[in-house]
Amino acid sequence: MGDLSWRFDEREYQYIKEVLDSGFASGTSGNMNTRLEKAFADKFGQKYAITFNSGTTTLHTALWALGVGYGDEVIVTPLTVISCMNAILYCNAIPVFADIDSDTFLLDPEDIKRKITPRTKAIMPVHLYGQVCNMTEIMSVTKEYNLGVIEDCAQCYLGTHKGKLGGTFGDVGSWSFENSKHITTGDGGIITCDDEDLADKIRKLNTQGFRNATAVSGKIRVSKDIFQNPSYKRHDRFGFMYRLPEVAAALGLAQLEKIDWFVEKRESIAKMYKEAITAAGCDWLVPQLTPENDRNSYYTFAAKFLKDDITWENFRRKFIDNGGDGIYAAWALSYQEDSIPDIKRILKSMHLDGRLNIEAGICPNAEEVQPRLMQFTTNQKDEEEMKIEADALYRTIRDFS
Repeated sequence: MGDLSWRFDEREYQYIKEVLDSGFASGTSGNMNTRLEKAFADKFGQKYAITFNSGTTTLHTALWALGVGYGDEVIVTPLTVISCMNAILYCNAIPVFADIDSDTFLLDPEDIKRKITPRTKAIMPVHLYGQVCNMTEIMSVTKEYNLGVIEDCAQCYLGTHKGKLGGTFGDVGSWSFENSKHITTGDGGIITCDDEDLADKIRKLNTQGFRNATAVSGKIRVSKDIFQNPSYKRHDRFGFMYRLPEVAAALGLAQLEKIDWFVEKRESIAKMYKEAITAAGCDWLVPQLTPENDRNSYYTFAAKFLKDDITWENFRRKFIDNGGDGIYAAWALSYQEDSIPDIKRILKSMHLDGRLNIEAGICPNAEEVQPRLMQFTTNQKDEEEMKIEADALYRTIRDFS
């Protein structure tokens, strides 16, 4: 990609300046974080939002707050960023991998059912590439088995399923502010939920268990007379230190004000990619299936490469030769990563290594689809840059047709 500074304007600079001008006087009261949290909760129609320093610590904290612990099982897709598996492991719990639907690339509710055991504590649907999972079916399953639901929306801002926003179906919605996401703070994340007790737990876990931290506020100092007294005990719960810095929150607030524009831009380039595939008469590059009336917010434009007489690598090389940005491959499936032996070693120290199933064939659809996935960039500055990408795709398809 070219210069990405177009993502920022005077708003980011103004809000960051407010923080710097304060001399960080609000660093422990979290004025910018409070503003970002309220604005985000309002945008997604949720009662509570809590900012974090990454979209991984959001998942860890949500799992912990829902009571996921030693030996529990959490069902998750293997086709996602490794953060999802790792967050489960941080809780000394076991990731159980359910297969994907070969057309949507998202968790298959039927395989979720097959993977449930008496040890299953929660399910982590991942709204991959900007599209919301089939939450109608997933919530039906979780209700039947009384399971917690953490929606990973890291790649899905304003995506919908049956008219409802992703992140608002389960117990907790989790978003990432990492630099490639629809909106960014460089690194960071946010959680939403509607349950005050759960939000209280999340907030305290987020900020070292400070006594005064609540669902609606990260402010930890109420009265100097009390806080500075030697007999005062600051912490009434166990917690981590996962807060988002005020400068990052200032950046996030400005970004959130432009979220509709950011998502619409990604939808525009996705439409152009689809039109290029159709115009080229191509039936061997198959885009992620978005169910009718659902909204895909296109963190990336994902498609299956089904042509067997040329290699994935050669198609990518020709796409770049034709002026394209490049094509990203999907991550290796979580249970096929090279970190698995290290994870097994850690689990062995807790006598849990035998519980992690990483056998070939446990998710046949994911194993078949992953090597074929192509992820095209969707963060172009303007229509001129979008046209370059779409034209490169059209020409590349024609070159191999």
